[in-house]
Amino acid sequence: MMHKVLDMAGGPCRALDAVIFDFGGVLAEEGFFEGFRAIAARHGMDPGGLAETAVDVVRRGGYVEGRVSEAEFWEELRARTGIAEPDAALRRELLSRFVPRDFMFTRVDKLRGAGYKVAILSDQTNWLEELDAAHGFYRRFDLVLNSYRLGKTKKDPTLFDDVVAALGVEPGRALFIDDFEGHIRRARERGLLAIHYTGRQDFERQFRKFCPGLEG
Repeated sequence: MMHKVLDMAGGPCRALDAVIFDFGGVLAEEGFFEGFRAIAARHGMDPGGLAETAVDVVRRGGYVEGRVSEAEFWEELRARTGIAEPDAALRRELLSRFVPRDFMFTRVDKLRGAGYKVAILSDQTNWLEELDAAHGFYRRFDLVLNSYRLGKTKKDPTLFDDVVAALGVEPGRALFIDDFEGHIRRARERGLLAIHYTGRQDFERQFRKFCPGLEG
């Protein structure tokens, strides 16, 4: 089904068939960084420094691509930081902070009800599946692509080719929403439309231009 919406410049209408959402930082609060800020505060560490180390371990170590286990991720992080807490305590700090944003899921439901295809494209780990078990959001989407299962992250531009192919839509008819500017840039380079999520107010302004009448 083809839907007519205004483009971002307010010019002629263009087709839009699918909307693709990032999870942490878009559909839900960003639990990874907030969790590590809390851990850093508890240990008297620099929050930014700990978060950067954690990102380095999760990416270079291969956890985000499913190449190493969660236990191996925490073991490497402890070796690099000296944090001695057990896995369960550390992961709880992160997962408890991935709080779903109701206003975003309202949009998901309205889009799907109106005939748009909706998808999650996330650089996540097995945690995404655990969060779904707790909150039951997978059922609200036509497609969920998680780097942990794909072995590929949004740093690889071809992942955006994969998601539109899986949805059966043309890149120029798919809207991608993410809070990381690098991912937005790569999506646009592959021909997708995109919204860089920086906060609710700005998101709602942009979303209205793409999807008038479905803003919530």
